Formats: sequence, structure tokens, C-alpha cells
Amino acid sequence: ASLLEMEENQITLDNLEKGADNPAFSSLGEERVYEECDGPWDESKEKRRGEGKGRLSSYCRKALQPASKAKRFCKAHAKVLKMVVQGLLGVAYLCYFIAACWLNIQRALALVIMTAVVVFFVCWSLFKKHCGAKVLLLLSPVWKCFQKSWPWLKWLVWVALLGGLITWLALDTSRNPEQLISLAGFCFLVLFLFACSKHHGAVSWRAVFWGLGLEFLFGLFVLRTSPGVQAFQWLGDQIQHFLNYTTAGSSFVFGNTLIEEVFAFQTLPIVVFFSCVMSILYYLGVMQWLIVKISWLLQVSMGTTPTETLSVAGNIFVGQTEAPLLIRPYLADMTRSEIHAVMTGGFSTIAGSVMGAYISFGIDAASLIAASVMAAPCALAMSKLVYPEVEESKFKGKASIRLSSGEEQNILEAASNGAAASVGLVANIAANLIAFLAVLEFINAALRWLGEMVDIKGLSFQVICSYVLMPVAFLMGADWADSPLVAELLGIKIFLNEFVAYQQLATYKKNRLSGLEEWDGSRKQWISERAESITTFALCGFANLSSIGIMLGGLASMVPQRKGDLASVVLRALLTGICVSMLNACLAGLFHVPTELGDCVTFLSTANFSSTSYTTYMCCKQLFASSALENGTLSFTGPWAGVGDSVLCLTQCCGHYNHTSCLG
Repeated sequence: ASLLEMEENQITLDNLEKGADNPAFSSLGEERVYEECDGPWDESKEKRRGEGKGRLSSYCRKALQPASKAKRFCKAHAKVLKMVVQGLLGVAYLCYFIAACWLNIQRALALVIMTAVVVFFVCWSLFKKHCGAKVLLLLSPVWKCFQKSWPWLKWLVWVALLGGLITWLALDTSRNPEQLISLAGFCFLVLFLFACSKHHGAVSWRAVFWGLGLEFLFGLFVLRTSPGVQAFQWLGDQIQHFLNYTTAGSSFVFGNTLIEEVFAFQTLPIVVFFSCVMSILYYLGVMQWLIVKISWLLQVSMGTTPTETLSVAGNIFVGQTEAPLLIRPYLADMTRSEIHAVMTGGFSTIAGSVMGAYISFGIDAASLIAASVMAAPCALAMSKLVYPEVEESKFKGKASIRLSSGEEQNILEAASNGAAASVGLVANIAANLIAFLAVLEFINAALRWLGEMVDIKGLSFQVICSYVLMPVAFLMGADWADSPLVAELLGIKIFLNEFVAYQQLATYKKNRLSGLEEWDGSRKQWISERAESITTFALCGFANLSSIGIMLGGLASMVPQRKGDLASVVLRALLTGICVSMLNACLAGLFHVPTELGDCVTFLSTANFSSTSYTTYMCCKQLFASSALENGTLSFTGPWAGVGDSVLCLTQCCGHYNHTSCLG
């Protein structure tokens, strides 16, 4: 009987959710507790406890009466109160926004942009919710007319676009003919992938052309237009500032000396910080919102299925094994072509967490962000070119796919889980760097030994890659002199990993910016800005041999019954991912605009030669080219003719660089 009574009086979640009184806290419950503690009731005990209980109940009712009324009022007017709170918060933010703009509009520019973006999407969401159906109904006659005209209208659009593209390329490349090499490389790579297609006759040319078109337009916006260049440069700078906050945590744990001098303590904590931030954004739903918007754009334009599109869009922000988790419930029913697209998206991009590490090396943040975004439509397009759809997809025409979300209960748990999850990634990066650099040194030692047997000096893995992949580097747009170094970095990326390659690229960039001479004997110490930009895009992807095991292991753990299908398409996906990064690099070469040197006469006349820079080297190079030493007489031509400080500037340049003009 007592067990039945306890079951009747226990606290239940249903009662709590409905707000009903729980019998465990009723006066009857109190009586039963007294009875269990003190045994049977006698009259005196019952009288005293009855008086005490009456007074206690009276006091409790009086004390809890305001709280009960407030609770009932809040329940009755929950919607109104919610609107009032939101209104007050909105008014408070509006006052803050006006004050920030009034005090310094230039300083508040970032706040204005973010506010405008949020307001636009909120207004669009409200408009679609309340007026979307009416607008669609109103425009339905126009849509029907457009559908009837589309069969002939699409050819007119394609001809106009093609004509405009050819005209623009002819005008643009007339100033920089070397850009045509990048265009030729782009066309060659697309034809090469078509030659490797699994089903040539089943290629969806809509997906191919739309994907390449979106990649081209985005690259044009980011690399050529002033708003695009400024926006992504600003975004890259903000990310750089944001990553600098890692120092606060890593310096406390490791100390300032270690984080300034040791690579592991300088770079790897950034991965922890970035992983933590990404986990918080996932908990808040920001990442899911971004991924859904990008995948919607790709899906409606390219005609791909929601599952593969979501995964490829997710790869812009997360890694090759994390993005498929977004569509994990659907992997078992996906076609081979869709699985190939998922794999290609993983091989073609890098994760946001390691992007932070590359930025800390000194790699241009704007280029890395642009490369990741450009890779998404290109990966889908090239995936459908190499492995076209010949099966009937279960997800074709499906309106939406439900995104999986984390199981964290609050934002602190999300931050903690994100930091904890990065420990494995950090250990993996450190272990791979140790292993691959050691293996590379061993391979180079073995090759040097074999080379010396036949009198070949300096044979190494990098030298072999520089010869084998030099034509590919040249087709992407690198100068012939820079092609061996670019090819070397490509070989390291494909056969080892992109982390080691980016490290070497950062060294070349540091050498250039510090003003070192381009050649140290027969060894090139850095590559040009154009080659740097091309290489940054070409290395931006997880497409390397070691990633095959990571990709197969990650996907096979999610769908073990599809191991055979996964293994059958992974090599094609790897090849496609490599070519996607190279296609992005070709566009970077096509859109690259050489940086103007400026007025070297003014620069060198006012320069402090205690240290050098890239501008110092280029201006000294111009000065050397303008000087001539004949019969012991030094003369100057071009912009340096008649300049009084010419000899002084030449003397200063000769103190840092070697030239025949310095012999006098």
C-alpha cells in the first residue's frame, strides 16, 4: 500500500510541464510524512500539530500568494510579455546603434553592415511568411508564360552570356596576355575530367555549366571588383584579429616564450579556439542557417539533390568527416553519384579549424575564404561531370532535408565539447607533421643516395615533383621561373598533406616580404605575388593520399553496409578534388591584377635602409636597371635621370643587394 501511495505522489514531468500541483507537496502528503516519522497519531499530538499546521499553511499561503498570482499572470499573457521584452531589447539596440553611428560612423561601419544583413533576412523571412503565398499566386501567370518561352529563351541567354564572356576576356587579357595561360589551363582541366567521366553520355550539363558559372562569378566578385576585394579583405582582417585572441589562453597555459618560439604552442591552440567557436555557432543554429542558404542556392541553380548539396555546402565550414554527419540518416539510401559528390566536396575544401592555423602561418585569409566558397559549386559541377547520375535518386524533388543538430543543453556545454573534440584533431595534426616530415627526410636521403650512385647531385622528392608537375603549375598561370617551386608545393600537398605545403609557402612569402633577393645563386628564395595567389588556391583542399583512409574510415563508420560503394568511388573523388583546387587556382591566375609599385624615387629617398622589404627590393631592382656604368662614369636613365639622391640611393641598395652597378 505504501508503495502505491509513493507512486501516486511522485513528481512527474507531465505535471511539471502542465503546471499542475503535485500531490507530493499537498497537505495530504505532509500528513503522510508526519505519520511515517512519528507513528500513529494520538489526540494531543494531532491537536498540537493541527494548530501548527494551520498556522504554517496560513503563512505559506499568504507568502506564496503574490508569486502564484504573478505566475498565473505570466502564463495568461505569455505572448504579450514576450513581445514586450523583444520590443524593449530592440529599442535598446536601436539606441545603441544610433549612438555608435552618431559618435563615429567610420568606426561603426562593421556594425552597420551586420545590422543591415540581419534586418534584411528578418524582413525577408516575415515577408515570405505573411505575403509569400499571395505574391506567388500573383506571379503565377508570369511564371507560366516564362516556362513556355524558356525552351528558346535559354539559348538566347546562353549566347548572350557566352558573347559577353568572350568580349570581356578579349579586353581584359589584352593588357596582361599571361592570363590566357590560366584560361587555357582551366579549359584543359575540364576536358581532362570529362575524359575521365564514368558515363560520358549521362553528364548533366546544367549542373556543370551552372557550377562553373557560379565559381567564375564569385571569383570575379572577390578578386576583381572593389566591393568584393574590400569586403573579403576586411573579413580576412577580422578573422586574423579574432584568432589573435587565442594568445590569451595559450600564453596562460604555456607561457609567452613557448608560444613565440615553438610552432606547436603557437599554431595548434588556434585549432582548439576555432573548434570551440564553431561548436558554439552550431549550438546557436548560425552554421545550420548558413549551410541551408548556400545549399538552397546551389540546389535551385544546379538541379542537384538536397542531400549531396547540403554536404558540399557544409564542407565550406567543416571537415571531410564532419560534413557528412549533416546528412547521416540519408547516407544509406544515396546513389553512387551522390556519394561521389559528398566525397569530392570533402576533398576539395578545408575545415574552418585548420584554416585558422594556415592564417596564423601568414597565408592570406581572404584568399583562403574565397577558395573554400568557390570550391563548393565547382566540386558539385566536376563531381557530376566525372560521375554522372545514372540511378534514380530517392531524394530527387524532395523539398527539404532535416539537418541534424548537437545534443548540448546549453552554450557552455557546446563550448566545452568543441574544445574537447579538437584535442583529437590537434593530436592528429601534430602526429602527421612529425610522421610526414620524418618520412620526407628519409625519402630525400634515400633519393640522394641513389642519385649519387649515378653522379646525380641533389636528387630529392621535391626535385622530382618540380619536374613532373611543372607543366601543370605553368598551365595554372605561374611564371616559368616560379613553376618548379609551385610544382614542388603541389607534390607535397598531393603526396603528403597541405599542412606541410602551406608551411613551405609561408616561408617563401616571408622571404619575399622581408626583401630577400629573389635568387641566392641557383636557388630561388621566393615566388611572385601572382604565383603565391595561384598556389594558395591550388593547395586549399584535403585532396591527398593520406585523406583516402580518413574519408573511407569516417563514412564507413556511418554506413558500414556501403563499404564496397565507398571504396569504388574514392579514387575518382580524390582525382576530382585535386582538379577542383587547380581549377580555382586557374581562376585566381586569370583574375590576378599585378600590384602597382608606386613612386620608387620618393620611396627610396625617404626609406630607412636599416631593414628591407619587398618594396625596397623591387625599387632597388628598378634603380639598378636605370643605372649604367661606362668607363668609370655612372649615369641614370628613366625616372632616376636628374635625381640628386640617385647615387646615395644606389649606394644604400648596394649595401643589401648585389648588382654590376655596385662594382664601381
